[in-house]
Amino acid sequence: MPTTNLTLNIREVSDGIRVIDVIGEITSFSEKEISEAHQKAGDGATAVILNFEGLDYMNSGGIGLLVTTLIRAQRSGHALRAYGLTDHYCQIFNLTRLDEAIGIFPDEASAIVG
Repeated sequence: MPTTNLTLNIREVSDGIRVIDVIGEITSFSEKEISEAHQKAGDGATAVILNFEGLDYMNSGGIGLLVTTLIRAQRSGHALRAYGLTDHYCQIFNLTRLDEAIGIFPDEASAIVG
């Protein structure tokens, strides 16, 4: 059975705003981890911020999981934001138009402000 090389740490950085620190790889095998972390972080949140500074790799399956996470965030009524993306992943977010739905920020402080 395939395993995932992913660690997700949840931090509350402001009232109702939580950060999920992504460390490792996001692939289709990461579904359980991503879903559980987003559910915990999103409970009662106004915004969930994905910190991609520790991201080593993400493939198309991982992009698909982010789309699913975005839909869940919209249904739950909180914003989904991100920071720490490399130029490569910024281009992918742009090509897939994820950057139109997920706020992309240069650093944590600006992501918190939104």
